[in-house]
Amino acid sequence: MIAQFDGFEIHPIQEGDASTIHDFIIANTGRFKMYFPVTVGQNLTLPLSQHFVEQKLRAFKAKEEFLFTLKQCDHQNIAGLIYIKDIDLGNKQGEFAYCIGSSFEGQGLTSKTVALLSQYAFNTLHLETLQIIVHKANTASIKVATNNGYKWQKTLKNEFTPAGKAPINMELYELYKS
Repeated sequence: MIAQFDGFEIHPIQEGDASTIHDFIIANTGRFKMYFPVTVGQNLTLPLSQHFVEQKLRAFKAKEEFLFTLKQCDHQNIAGLIYIKDIDLGNKQGEFAYCIGSSFEGQGLTSKTVALLSQYAFNTLHLETLQIIVHKANTASIKVATNNGYKWQKTLKNEFTPAGKAPINMELYELYKS
């Protein structure tokens, strides 16, 4: 466990997470399919989720990508997934991506989780620049960034292509190790 707060725990991805991740993704597919199409596609069945967990465990051990779960302490139900991805150890940089289940939205859980994992990224992973890339219409995600001291840097032209749609611009927010 990385941290605990308000009845929730942040854990690195674990071998036994496949069924809870599968349930979480299936329950929230409509919310996640635009910005997390790969994660959704990799978790549509339990065998796919088992493969997904195996891949993410290997990536975690290789320090290529770090996936964390936000779980309720009492039930161990997953409330959210948080990635530190696009790791560039040479530039000491990484990017956050996160999704929260619909029943946990608006409680400040993502902001608290990103705050704790930002410190983890700086102190344990020794990163010096953290990024959050978000669409301007995603005001909740922008709030997570700004609540944690991430500052807007620039608009990234045609940065993301949603499934079956034209590329869209995204906004880059960054936080630097002090």
